[in-house]
Amino acid sequence: MEKLIITLAHTGNVPTKSLNPHTPVTIDEIVEDIKVCRNLGAAVAHIHVRDEEEKPTSRRNLFEKVLKRLDEEKVDIIRQVSTGARGGENTIEWRGQMLDLPGAEMASLSTGSSNFPTSVNANSPELIEALAKKMYENGIKPEIEAFDVGMIDNARRLLKKGILKGPLHFNFVMNVPGAIAGTPKNLMHMVECLPQGSTFNVSGIGASQVNMIGMAIILGGHVRTGLEDVIKYDKNTLASNAMLIERVVRMTKEFGREIAAPDEARKILSL
Repeated sequence: MEKLIITLAHTGNVPTKSLNPHTPVTIDEIVEDIKVCRNLGAAVAHIHVRDEEEKPTSRRNLFEKVLKRLDEEKVDIIRQVSTGARGGENTIEWRGQMLDLPGAEMASLSTGSSNFPTSVNANSPELIEALAKKMYENGIKPEIEAFDVGMIDNARRLLKKGILKGPLHFNFVMNVPGAIAGTPKNLMHMVECLPQGSTFNVSGIGASQVNMIGMAIILGGHVRTGLEDVIKYDKNTLASNAMLIERVVRMTKEFGREIAAPDEARKILSL
């Protein structure tokens, strides 16, 4: 079985300092967390940024600062920028404004719409196609964010139309209220729906985290973890990104798989 790629989702859009004081929100905190977690075994950084009020944003200059700092500090990690729907305006221009930045190797691309707990994860056909086009124009590989099975089917359709280019890489975002539940049965079904030759990793949100990590390791997939996906390590303990990466590494070794370094991950993901 191939080596396991660990993706760090360090901040996301939901966690705050009041919910978990370990949440990195400044440029310095984000870069430091990425550095620490790279040393622990993470090969990919799924990058979100926050504005001066610690609110989610898609501002190009903030992504640029993170990418430049990672270059300056020679952090060898795959940089995956977020184009998610909760970073401010829901326009092509706003959500894709960071896609021409030097150093970005991957970017998130939701191939459908779904519900978040208090808002809509809105991704129109026009927006999906425009973001995909800009990614490919800038040599960026999309990571397809599938919150439900229909988003895999739409990715298949876009692949057939030539808007997406294989081999595809998916992230199954499981257990978000309003989207697919994080259960072993659902995960196995999603894996069975993948286009041939695809790679995948799994994000188990909240209480589904540990079970989904274990299933992903067993099924030969890859794993995403971090405070974007879960803010508690267990019922009584607030997590840190380092704690969450360390848990994935321990579990992976117990299952007999090895951890992929960034250059190995680049080959696996066909970057």
